[in-house]
Formats: sequence, C-alpha cells, structure tokens
Amino acid sequence: MTQIPFEVDLTGKVAVVTGGGGVLGSEFSKALATCGAKVAVLGLSEEKLKKVVQDISNSGGEAIGLSVNVLERESLERAHETILNTFGRTDILINGAGGNHPKSTTSKEFLEKEDLRNVDELTTFFDLDPEGMRSVMDLNFLGTLIPSQVFSKDMIGHEGCTIINISSMNAYTPLTKIPVYSGAKAAVSNFTQWLAVHMSKVGIRVNGIAPGFFITSQNEKLLKTENGEFTPRAEKILNQTPMNRFGEKQELVGTLLYLIDPKSSGFVNGVVIPVDGGFSAYSGV
Repeated sequence: MTQIPFEVDLTGKVAVVTGGGGVLGSEFSKALATCGAKVAVLGLSEEKLKKVVQDISNSGGEAIGLSVNVLERESLERAHETILNTFGRTDILINGAGGNHPKSTTSKEFLEKEDLRNVDELTTFFDLDPEGMRSVMDLNFLGTLIPSQVFSKDMIGHEGCTIINISSMNAYTPLTKIPVYSGAKAAVSNFTQWLAVHMSKVGIRVNGIAPGFFITSQNEKLLKTENGEFTPRAEKILNQTPMNRFGEKQELVGTLLYLIDPKSSGFVNGVVIPVDGGFSAYSGV
C-alpha cells in the first residue's frame, strides 16, 4: 500500500478520482484505497488506469478503472451508473483532471519588437491558437465543474462528503509562457470558493489544493533534458522555491487526507491550500 502520513479511516466511503491515471491522480487514488475507501479511478488512458487499479488490488484495496472524458456529460453519467452499481453512491470527489496544450503556449517569456518579424520561428502572444486555448480552459475548468455536477448529487444530505479540486501555483501568480493554463487554474480556484458557498447548506465541503512544482509526465520534458539534467526553466523554478527542490508526489497526500477527514477539517470550507515549498511566499529578493 501507499505510505500515508497519518491514519484516516475511510472504510465504507466511495471515492472518485478524475485524472486518476496521472502521476498525482494515481497517488491520490492509492492513498484513498490505503485508508479503506473504494476508489473509482477515472481517466482517458485505459492502460494507465489498469496499472493503478492493479497496484491497489495487489495491496488489498478495492478499485475500478473507468475510461472517461470529463468534458462529456454522457461519459460521466455512464461512469456514475457503473460506480453506483459497483460500489454505491459517491462520498468523495477529487477533481484531478487537467493539463496544458502546446498551442496555448508562447515561445518566449517576454515579447520583443523583433519577434514580430520571426513569425515562422516563434509563437508569440498574437499567434496563440483559439482552439488550443479553448481546450485548455475546457479541460481544467469545465473538467472540474461537470464532474462536480454529476457526482455531487449523491452527497446531498449525507455526512462527511467532500469535493477536492486540484488547482495550481499558476492560479496565484501566472507563469510565463502559459497564460491560458494559468487563467484556467485561477478559474478552478475561484470556482472552488463559489461551490463551497453554494453547497454549504447541503453539507458538502469544497476545498482545493494548489501544488507547486512536481515533475510529472506532462512537464518532464520542459524540466529535464534527455540526460536527466535540469533545464534552464527548471533552474529558474528551483531558484524561486525557497526549499530549492521539486515536490514529491507523496507530499500532497497529507493535505489531501486532512481536507477529506471531517474530524480534522470539518470547519474548513472554500480554501485552496498551497503545497509549494514556499514558492508562493517568496518575492525573489
């Protein structure tokens, strides 16, 4: 089983994790199963889902993997029906699906006049592709909102139910080159606050986690060279992170379990907690 920092009893609870096949989502899924929850691991890649479910099963946990597009309500509704028939109603929803798109990323951090003469070599702010930008906004924001619509109905009127949204450091201070991803994650943080207020009378707590910099399959090529050395962008991140390292995926588990456990955080609602090695606190001087 995955190592957990403290005991939280989730026996009898049903947890749904979107983006469950990813580096962070799989860690969340395994941690929840270790605490006794029955876990529905949702994602696009059947191969990745099978691996996560197998790891949980081998450790004595209960899990199913469901290939789902978080932007398609019908796909989510089918998954919801399967989960109801297999495990029962949902108690915990982790909205972990998200990501960026190359067509919504600029080539350089700063625009310079001469860049406009090199349109064949660079992607400037003016070249950002509307479809690429839309896909990023949809995946991160609607990919959080729509699953919340589908699965939160199960939670109404039941104790200990919660939604955890995965935001990002970009929501606080936008990173260079990725304006749309930063804006999308800011929308996730804002939505977390809105939904916490909206659901407060029906007993559903809604909070978020804003991870700092963790090396995942999505960003590894941006942060490491083929030789395994850090890229200049990775070095800039480390210089801006007081702890001077990247986070380890298991370092998110404690915050996740704290926010889920009503005994620990029963009066915590509408917050987004940074887990970032001090990145958000550091001014750079």
